[in-house]
Amino acid sequence: MDQQCHNTMQEIDNVQINFDANGLLLLNVALALVMFGVALGITINDFKNLFKQPKIILAGILSQFFLLPLLTFGLVVLLEPEPSIALGMIMVAACPGGNISNFMTHLAKGNTALSISLTACATFFALFMTPFNFQFYGNLYEPTSSILKTINLDFFELVKVVILILGIPLICGMYIRSSRERIALRLSKLLKPISIFVFLIIVVVALLNNMDIFFEHIHYVFFIVLGHNFLALLLGYTIARLFNLSLRDQKTLAIETGIQNSGLGLLLIFTFFNGLGGMAILAAFWGIWHIISGLIIATYWSKQTLKKY
Repeated sequence: MDQQCHNTMQEIDNVQINFDANGLLLLNVALALVMFGVALGITINDFKNLFKQPKIILAGILSQFFLLPLLTFGLVVLLEPEPSIALGMIMVAACPGGNISNFMTHLAKGNTALSISLTACATFFALFMTPFNFQFYGNLYEPTSSILKTINLDFFELVKVVILILGIPLICGMYIRSSRERIALRLSKLLKPISIFVFLIIVVVALLNNMDIFFEHIHYVFFIVLGHNFLALLLGYTIARLFNLSLRDQKTLAIETGIQNSGLGLLLIFTFFNGLGGMAILAAFWGIWHIISGLIIATYWSKQTLKKY
């Protein structure tokens, strides 16, 4: 019986998500547009203002790029999920904060300016930290290390893709904002909702094309994603409390840590892992769930009376 259960669980490692080259190209373009739209609202002053508050930037970097991947690795060792699911958890944790975190922070009556600054800072650090954390923790856990060996993932190729999707749109968007501010602000208002809508349509179409696979295997990742996301939100909030940040900043850091750029994770999974089942299903469900959890916590916080700590 145990062997049969083990064999059934192993099936998810062999599942391949159907996603063709055209879909992958559209996903690349949509993610780059989303990042470009965000970058149109970012200025050099956002970085300058953030570096004037070293405690906040330290808390943000510590929570996002060091403690979340470490926490995730601990969860993987504790839960021992199937290797492809474990690799999906590590991939999501290695990604920077999601672009909808700015909207969620605003809804929660958090520090929106700080959220935008942290998004910019996280995007910059992600150019190198995302590939590093994924490779480091993926190779540290033996079952996921075995998958990485079969894929023969090139670290510099991973860095190149992340730079193309995050780095170049960030630089281009910030350049237009600094040289053509009026155009940038108008374009940002137009581009942000359109690019996010296009991105969501692509993900929905991909899910519809794989609906039978998704529903057949969703129960393997359902509670893992809920627990992982809850702990990520709690981690950001706890670190902010330990750094004695204000309530507005506590909300902001919790959301920045709990809302991950799972779209980038999906793109990397389709690019380098050919839609490996457990990875893709976990990242796709995370992308759905963190919007729900983000809206729940943001709505709750929006109704709370602001108080100082």
